[in-house]
Amino acid sequence: MLIAKAANTPRSAPSNPKRAKRVAKKYSLADYLRKEDKALEKHEFHNGNVKLMAGGTLNHDLISQNISFELRKATEILDKQYLILGSNIKIYIAEHNRALYADALVVCEKPDFWEGNSLLLTNPLLIVEVLSRSTQTFDRGDKFSYYRTLPSFCEYVLISQEECSVETWFRQEPTLWRETTLNTLNDVLPLRSLGVSIALSDIYTNINL
Repeated sequence: MLIAKAANTPRSAPSNPKRAKRVAKKYSLADYLRKEDKALEKHEFHNGNVKLMAGGTLNHDLISQNISFELRKATEILDKQYLILGSNIKIYIAEHNRALYADALVVCEKPDFWEGNSLLLTNPLLIVEVLSRSTQTFDRGDKFSYYRTLPSFCEYVLISQEECSVETWFRQEPTLWRETTLNTLNDVLPLRSLGVSIALSDIYTNINL
């Protein structure tokens, strides 16, 4: 007599709680500031999420230093007082609850801070970002849209570290921005928010392109 054997039914693997997808921890702005104060690397704050920033390159660092130096030199002779700040200051975007780092920025006369917190600047006049392959889409897109919600913000400067290319966006009206793109070392960058100009050859000093 033939006896049919039951087919082996594969057993489902036991669930492993350790393998469950972890849910990213949400931070309050105050938690983020405490965490960032002790961190060895920089992080940006995105409405509860903390995002590690990409590491810089030699070109990135040199260009950031060059543009900061040229901005300081160009504004020294102006009637108004301008503060030239580097990449350690956080810009706070209250409308989107984000704290972002720029590579350089300019403040006119006196800095304003979110609820008096000296870690969170709210009134940049001009912002500079040095582009990298990993950040250029964000810098041109969402980051720019966040910055535009700041009433004080009038000019955005994007500098490539891969080639000689600088683009600026100047706010002519509350919702109208004028774009200028320059591509040779002989060009001079007009900064309309300050009423000064900077040579691209100075921005790219010591940079091998």
